[in-house]
Amino acid sequence: MIAIGCDHGGYEIKTAVISYLKEKQIEYIDFGTDSTDSVDFPLYAYRVASAVSRGECERGILCCGTGIGVSIAANKVKGIRAAVCADAYCAEMTRRHNDANILCMGGRVIDSDTAVKLAEIFLKTPFSGGRHEKRIEMITAIENDDLTL
Repeated sequence: MIAIGCDHGGYEIKTAVISYLKEKQIEYIDFGTDSTDSVDFPLYAYRVASAVSRGECERGILCCGTGIGVSIAANKVKGIRAAVCADAYCAEMTRRHNDANILCMGGRVIDSDTAVKLAEIFLKTPFSGGRHEKRIEMITAIENDDLTL
């Protein structure tokens, strides 16, 4: 199950990604927003991040004007590793090396076709594990205020 959400600046690309998810028969929960009317992005980032953090959804996709705001807000939720991506390489590597669980994109930065391409890469790319696992453990230790230097 994929959690997806956006603010007004990401509505167009969120709609394109949802069309892709429907076409590929990938289950999702849409946490809003449902128009281009101005809204506050932290609410939607929190809804998506909470669903991923609680294990209700395996991964999440968030969209706003740049992807930055929703990324900052989502990363405040325990267990979330949200990454802003605007190209295919970053979408792949954030999964392979960082085990990111939320993809953040900007509707004022990329077009709908690119958003769909990045979502597909993000959803299909596995975490590599190995030497990267130690780094994920370190990120978790930071989150728990328990990193030993």
